[in-house]
This record gives sequence, structure tokens and C-alpha cells, in this order.
Amino acid sequence: MGKFTGVLLASDYDNTLLNTEAAFLSGAPAPTIPPRNLQALDYFMGNGGIFTVSTGRAVPSIGKFAADIPCNAPFVVANGAALYDFRAHAYADMLPLPDGVPDRAGEILSLFPTAALELYDTKDIVHAVRPNKYTRLHEQITRFPVRAHAELSEVPRPVLKMMFEDDHEILEQVEKEVLARNWAEDCEVFFTAKTLLEVTAKGATKGSMVLRLAERLGIARENVYCAGDEANDISMLQAAAEGFAPSNCAEPVRECGATIVGSCSDGAIADIIAILDRRY
Repeated sequence: MGKFTGVLLASDYDNTLLNTEAAFLSGAPAPTIPPRNLQALDYFMGNGGIFTVSTGRAVPSIGKFAADIPCNAPFVVANGAALYDFRAHAYADMLPLPDGVPDRAGEILSLFPTAALELYDTKDIVHAVRPNKYTRLHEQITRFPVRAHAELSEVPRPVLKMMFEDDHEILEQVEKEVLARNWAEDCEVFFTAKTLLEVTAKGATKGSMVLRLAERLGIARENVYCAGDEANDISMLQAAAEGFAPSNCAEPVRECGATIVGSCSDGAIADIIAILDRRY
């Protein structure tokens, strides 16, 4: 028992818990979590708090770094499509795409010949149909290779999430096309970067999966806090009792009403825990 017993803090990984973008794009060694964050998380968890990471990454991609992340709960992965327990090496929960949804993507690819499609399966493999320069850039950022396919039919099912990759102007047209085909009835469709348009099952967002995790842990929503820097984090920032964002966050995150703290490089998570320390 401690002052943070019954409190859950969920943080995005890239450019929130630590600054990964500059290192991964330049090919530099993987960055480390700021010491301030490590010290603060040790204090938070040592006093009963529950900390987890909520990421868009697939299990093998975040798994490369999981051993270095102080964490005492399953991770939210694939932008809320699943919960993965690295201690048990097993999925604790998942919301895969409905049957037939991945096949619809083939119709979209036929309309947009320069677009690539990444698909995350439940066997921890990232597949890519018609990989393009943005696929290769994403590989560089995640430091996990895709398995390339010539045809969508070669990708095994079920699929946790899909991600169209192309120039932003093309993806805006892709978004209009999928929404015109009523994908929003059984899917979440959202940008996670200008060149990445993601599709998950309806209700499979970071926000909904963080709340599912809180329910599993018996944590009340008024004691759930989240931190993130990009548009795909907004669902969990708004689901939390209070959402926080590092000062390097994207403009839509600022506009959603998140509480802005210091930058990810300087220890944004430590700033958040200092606020919670005063609150509890």
C-alpha cells in the first residue's frame, strides 16, 4: 500500500516517455529513458502506483525495448487493439478487425496504386503489401522489419490493425474513400502521422483499452491518468481523469485540452508524477 495505490498512469512510448524520433530517423543507437523519468517511476510504483505504456507499436517492435521500461501492468499495443503482458508473454485482451475488413483494403489499394498497407497479425508479425518509401521509413523508426507480400490474400488472419502509407495528400483521399464506404460503422479510422492512416476495430482505441485495463485492475476512472504527444493519443487523454502532454506534442493534442508539461527529452513523465504527488 502507498499513496498511489489505485492510481493508473499510462504513457505513450515514442516522444513521450522518451525522445525516439531524432535517434531512430538518424540511425543513431536507441535512446534511453531520461533518468528523471526512471527515478520518478521508481517512486510512483514503489508507492503503489500502476504504470503502463500505451503505444501504436506492434508487440515485437515495443518488445525490443520492454525490458528497459519500468512497468507493472500489461502494455496497450497496436493503438488499442490489444493488451500484452510481457511478464506472461501473452495477450491479455484483444479487439481484432472484423472478418472481411482486411479484404476491403484491397479495393482501396486498387484505387491508389502508390499506397502501401501494413497489417499487424496476432502472431507478432508485421506484414506489408506493396511496401513503399514510407514503409521503409516506418521500419527505420520501429526498428522492426516487415514481411513483404505481393497480394493481400497472402496475409494471415485475424488482423489487429492496418495502416495505409503514402503522401499525406493521397491519404486524405484514402480517408475520404474508406469513410464513403461506411468503414466507420465497424472501424476506427485515424491519422497517427501525416503519412500513416490507421484502421482498427470499432472501439479499439488507446482510450478504450486503457479503460479496459483499469477495469481489469479495479482502478476507478477518476484515478486514471494518461500522457501522449500525437493525435492517436487523444482518445486516452480525453478518457482519463486528466490527460497530459509533453511540450513537444502535436498541435491537435494541445487543442484537445491536455495539460502541457516539459518536453519528452527533459522528463515529461517525472513532471506528471510530481503533479500527482501533490494531488495524492
